[in-house]
Amino acid sequence: MKTSGGERGQAMVEFALVLPLLLAVVTAIAEFGIAFSNYLALVDAARAGARVAAVSADATNPAADTEAAIRAAASDLNQTNLVVPPPQTTWSAGSPVTVTAKYPYKISIFGMAVYSGWLQSSTTERVE
Repeated sequence: MKTSGGERGQAMVEFALVLPLLLAVVTAIAEFGIAFSNYLALVDAARAGARVAAVSADATNPAADTEAAIRAAASDLNQTNLVVPPPQTTWSAGSPVTVTAKYPYKISIFGMAVYSGWLQSSTTERVE
């Protein structure tokens, strides 16, 4: 059976119709992957900051040491967007210290923001 040139054109039209949807899905997967990677970096940074906060009760400025530890652990994040509020504690032995870090994210497909917000991680440890 002989095929006509119209059938090849049909495949090209179908491909042209499906291509934008396929590109949107691939872009969304990449954007979610970047947001998840940033979240993992943020969790690790909050954990590192809480470790420093737990052992720095005798330091002259434990809040600054904690923030420095968080920023050093989150070196792959944009430091200007990283928000580190002061830790919540009394800095006395046995009291809990809660360290929080926030980082903005935006998931956009073809330049349009689909979802945005803040990634946040908090870690609590006991002051030694």
